[in-house]
Amino acid sequence: MTSCLPKFTIKLLLILCFSLSSSHAFTTRDYSDALEKSILFFEGQRSGKLPSNQRLSWRGDSALSDGSGYHVDLAGGYYDAGDNVKFGLPMAFTTTLFAWSIIEFGSSMHNQLENAKAAVRWGADYLLKAATATPATLYAQVGDPNIDHRCWERPEDMDTPRNVYKVTSQNPGSDVAAETAAALAAASIVFKDSDPHYSTKLLHTAMEVFDFADRHRGSYSDSLNSVVCPFYCSYSGYQDELLWGASWLHTASENSSYLAYIQSNGHTLGADNDDYSFSWDDKRPGTKVLLAKGFLEKSTQEFQLYKAHSDSYICSLIPGMPNFQAQYTPGGLLYKQSESNLQYVTSSSFLLLTYAKYLRSNGGVAACGVSTITADKIIETAKRQVDYILGDNPAKMSYMVGFGQRYPQHVHHRGSSVPSVHAHPGRVSCSDGFQYLYSRLPNPNILVGAILGGPDSRDNFADDRNNYQQSEPATYINAPFVGAVAFFSDESTTV
Repeated sequence: MTSCLPKFTIKLLLILCFSLSSSHAFTTRDYSDALEKSILFFEGQRSGKLPSNQRLSWRGDSALSDGSGYHVDLAGGYYDAGDNVKFGLPMAFTTTLFAWSIIEFGSSMHNQLENAKAAVRWGADYLLKAATATPATLYAQVGDPNIDHRCWERPEDMDTPRNVYKVTSQNPGSDVAAETAAALAAASIVFKDSDPHYSTKLLHTAMEVFDFADRHRGSYSDSLNSVVCPFYCSYSGYQDELLWGASWLHTASENSSYLAYIQSNGHTLGADNDDYSFSWDDKRPGTKVLLAKGFLEKSTQEFQLYKAHSDSYICSLIPGMPNFQAQYTPGGLLYKQSESNLQYVTSSSFLLLTYAKYLRSNGGVAACGVSTITADKIIETAKRQVDYILGDNPAKMSYMVGFGQRYPQHVHHRGSSVPSVHAHPGRVSCSDGFQYLYSRLPNPNILVGAILGGPDSRDNFADDRNNYQQSEPATYINAPFVGAVAFFSDESTTV
C-alpha cells in the first residue's frame, strides 16, 4: 500500500516516534565513564616508545626508527585507524579537534583532563617533529598504505617499508600543512597556562607552517598521489584548510594579521559557501562556528557572516526547520555515508554543542528563516546522537568498544585482533596475521573506548571484522566525541 503522506512527514514521524519511545537514560556517571574510555582509546593508537604510565598494557613499542632512513626522527604520533600507517592529514585534524574539545569542555573533564592533555601532546609532539625536522618541508606521512594493507600484523611486528612522504615548496601540500598549523595553534591554547614554553613553541611553529602552506599553494593529493589517494585524498581542496588554519591562528595568537588575512581571503577560501559535512577533509562548517564566536562574544562585525553560515549549518540538522536537509535513519541516527558514518555524527554533535555553548553564553539563538532555535534545542539534538552511539538505539548496542553491556567484538584493527606481544611473544608475520582477520572469535585485546564506523542507513550493524566500513575505528571519530561526552558528564551544563 502506498502512503499518501509526504516523505518529509514520514521522516519526521519516524524521528519523533523514536525519541518518544526511547527509554534508555544515561546518567552523568555514564557519560563520565564514556569520557574516560574515549580518551583511553588513543593509547591503543600510539606509535613509538610507549610511556611508563601506558594503561592499555597489551600494546608495546612500535616503529621506533620511523624516519631514520631519511635522517630524521619521526617516531611517535598515532596510527589513524586499524592499520599501521601514520597519515598526516587525519592525525593533524584529530589533534585539532581533541584540542578544541579541551578548549571548550575541559572544565567538565575533571579527573580526565590530564589524560586528555597527554593525548593532545602525543599528537602535537609528533607534528612538531614533522614540521621542524627539515627547513621548508613538512613530513606528511610514514608508511605506504598500499603495501601496509597487504599485511595483517600488529604494529610491534611491522616489517613493511616505512617510507616517508613530504611536501615542499616544489611539491606543495597546503591542505596538510594548514591543518598541521591549525593543530599546533589549537594545542598551544591547551598548554598556554600549564606549560607556557611548550605553548609558545607550538604557536611559533604553527605560524611558520601556515606561512609555508599559504606561500606554496597546492593540494598534497596532487603531490603525493597514490600514497594518500584514495585513503585520505583532499577532495575538498586546500582552500578550506587555509581559512581553518588562519582562524585557529587568529584565535590562538590574537595577532591582527590573521584577522586581516581572513577578511582579505575569506571569500576566495570558502567563507561564502555553505557546506554540511565537517570532517578530516572539509573544514568549512568548523571554521564558521569557530569564527562565529568572535561575533557572538566580541561583536566583531567582520565575523557576522560566519554566524549566519553557522546558523544555516545548525538549521540543516534540525528536523522541521525550513532548510533541514540531513538524513536520519529510522532509529534517529544522522546518516551521511556507508563508510565510517559515525565520524560525521561525532563531528556534528561536537559542533552543535560548541555552538550551543556560544549562544548560551551570549543570549543568542540560531536563526532558521523566520524560525529560531534555542541553545537547549540544539543540545537536545546532539544528545540524541551521543546517546545513540552509547546504546540508545534499535539494536540496543553501544558502538563504543568496552562501554555498556553489549558492544562490538570483532573490531577491524590489527593490534586488537592479533594476540598481543605479551600473550604471543613470537613474531606474527604479514601473511600469518590474516587468520585473525578472518577468525570468528572476538578480538583478544579490547580496544577500550574505540568508536567504530557504525550502522547502515537502516540501523543495521554487522559485527564483522572484515567489514571495515562498519567495524573500523579511527582517531578522528573519537576526538570530537571527547568534547561531547565531557559536556554531558557535567551536571551543571546539561539540560
